[in-house]
Amino acid sequence: MSEEDEHAQSLNERKVDPEEVRKLFAGECTFFWGASRKDGLPPPGLPETAFAGRSNVGKSSLINALTGRKALARVSQTPGRTREINFFNLGGRLTLVDLPGYGYAKASKELAAEWQDMIFAYLRGRPTLKRVVLLIDARRGVMPVDHAVMDLLDRAAVSYCPVLTKTDTLAPYERDSARAEVEAATRKHVAAYPVLFATSSLKASGLDSLKAHLAALAAP
Repeated sequence: MSEEDEHAQSLNERKVDPEEVRKLFAGECTFFWGASRKDGLPPPGLPETAFAGRSNVGKSSLINALTGRKALARVSQTPGRTREINFFNLGGRLTLVDLPGYGYAKASKELAAEWQDMIFAYLRGRPTLKRVVLLIDARRGVMPVDHAVMDLLDRAAVSYCPVLTKTDTLAPYERDSARAEVEAATRKHVAAYPVLFATSSLKASGLDSLKAHLAALAAP
């Protein structure tokens, strides 16, 4: 039994058959809502999994890789450009939520007030939100702004799983070091899921485990 399966059982999460996972992520996935203000969110419906991370962490690339699309989520060449919360319907069973990136370049170490206001309103008041996928760039590690987001998720009592991105850019020993750093950081946060997923959208590595994790949160 894998480490992910053991933790899923300990948390009473539904174990998903691999064929079910394959069908879910090979099926239709469509954009259906964009919200630029906290009062513009769609009515709650399907279970939701939200993707959060610093600008240029590879969030859109990961969503595209998971769903097998090239341009489902827009990959901007200008970090920090996306300002909307975008909602995608995955097979009529799960909503993938693409949150605006945070902490770009010249921004201070503190979260931008506008991002925190809108995102915290979503996190705190969304009954269908099952988990946040928190992306950490393997090349950069956990930065102060990432710690601020973890604190925000703790305060909102929203479960999140840490996901390393761009692991293909590192040597094996560097990947091990990056993994150990993130695992040590998330152990200090009460809302963190106890399993780290290491991924590469370019090489499609680590995606199957993350797909199975997300599929367990989908509607039956």
